[in-house]
Amino acid sequence: MKKKWYDYLWIVTLVYLTLGFFNILFAWLGLLCFFIPLIISVASGTKGYCNRYCGRGQLLGLLGGRFGLSRKRDIPKWMKSKWFRYGFLIFFFAMFFQMLWNTYLVFAGASNLKEVVTLLWTFKVPWQWAYHGEMLHPGVSQFAFGFYSVMLTSTLLGFITMILFKPRSWCVYCPMGTTTQLICKAKQIGKNNTPDEK
Repeated sequence: MKKKWYDYLWIVTLVYLTLGFFNILFAWLGLLCFFIPLIISVASGTKGYCNRYCGRGQLLGLLGGRFGLSRKRDIPKWMKSKWFRYGFLIFFFAMFFQMLWNTYLVFAGASNLKEVVTLLWTFKVPWQWAYHGEMLHPGVSQFAFGFYSVMLTSTLLGFITMILFKPRSWCVYCPMGTTTQLICKAKQIGKNNTPDEK
């Protein structure tokens, strides 16, 4: 089958992670991965982004499939369960809002810029080479460090589950995938409850 332009979006994921390694302000571009899936699901009522445009999913599929880095085992049932997926979604957004709170503290002058990337929400890795001065408010950079931490951590989790299970196992419990699925369900319920036009 002839490949389409969106089959190469895995390159965007690699470029994003590379740019953030050298200049942390590029981490802001990751917001596109938050807003585009939401816009598509709200507008169309489908998970079109997850199924077609997600560069991370494509990258995991490529590494695990074509390059054979995956054990290709079924993901455990508990990881597919609603309690795990919704629980992980709640945890993920709790960490996201904590990151926003840390950013607010720097903007408010109550805290200093922390030039670290936090992996798996626990391990603080010095990342000072990616910070290039104070042309912008330190709060802008603090958000970038925090957001890059989120993106790197979720990519790392994707790699781990790719190796242990099927290539795109991350997609089963991805917080954005779960969120867009909830939006699609809500739209479907709303559609079903709308009175038929006469």
